[in-house]
Amino acid sequence: MGLARRLYRGEIDVDFVGKWRLWYSLSGFLLVVSLAGLLINGLNLGVEFKGGTVFSFKAPTATIEQLREEFSAQGVHQPIVQSTSGGWRVTTETLQEGTLGQVQTAVAKDFNVPASQISVQSIGASWGGEVSQKAWIGLGVFMLAIILYLSMAFEPKMALAAIVALVHDLVITAGIYAWSGFEVTPATLLGFLTILGYSLYDAVVVFDMIKEVTAKLGHTSKMTYSMAANNALNHTLIRSLNTSLVAILPVAAILFIGTTLLGAGVLKDLSLALFVGMIVGTYSSLCVATPLLVTLKEREPKYQAIAKRLASTGGGKGPKGPKSAAVAKG
Repeated sequence: MGLARRLYRGEIDVDFVGKWRLWYSLSGFLLVVSLAGLLINGLNLGVEFKGGTVFSFKAPTATIEQLREEFSAQGVHQPIVQSTSGGWRVTTETLQEGTLGQVQTAVAKDFNVPASQISVQSIGASWGGEVSQKAWIGLGVFMLAIILYLSMAFEPKMALAAIVALVHDLVITAGIYAWSGFEVTPATLLGFLTILGYSLYDAVVVFDMIKEVTAKLGHTSKMTYSMAANNALNHTLIRSLNTSLVAILPVAAILFIGTTLLGAGVLKDLSLALFVGMIVGTYSSLCVATPLLVTLKEREPKYQAIAKRLASTGGGKGPKGPKSAAVAKG
């Protein structure tokens, strides 16, 4: 508790930039695991994207295993059974009229459900392909808008660091979806777009402060770019943590309480994307975007000269980015 109190009072100066090797290694590991999940398992696309048949009904006495066995006994391959606040939702491959009627009759008989209360929705593969295409177009347009905004709001190296952080967040969140087996629905895509916006907001707040602090650096400065960036990062640390905590708490309630106790199955697709994305987005703005920016900026002759001068006079002792560390040793 003492450490947390000192952190929130701003009494601790965290060396984010100086630990760039740790952050790069951690992010590299997470990216490898995420890409492995996408390659091995792939994303579990919902019926809205690949087409299929959805059965919705109320059967209070049924269990997931009983329903799975019932649908499998009628010749359905790998039915996806979900509990929702309104009863059960079973997703299957696209069924022919004969099989569809057979399944509907069997479920009504074995679980005492009136056949008229079993809702059946069939989605064609062509419609699902159209939804997938529009989803990719929407994501592409959103990313293009972000790139244009960052290019106008910041210098190229800041924009590049922010974009890398956004892609980092998106890949890791998608990888967690692949390993978890959660179904990817249109709600999931809305969650992805939301976390990109959240990550962008966090990066903009941090970079605005860095731009303000580093603008004062000159030939007589007593700080390297790495030190100035780390100082700016610590000034925005409490704001980032508070914003993240306030945003994550209600999302965590939906994910862990709503889906387990209340059966809010429809919301879990959205809440998982938001929960993971907000955590990763906060991490990336602090530990990926800023160290990467420092890595790029410390290669500029102006900041190399400052680091070299301070190293020769014994000053500039503080967090060092990759380039300033090399200058200090040389």
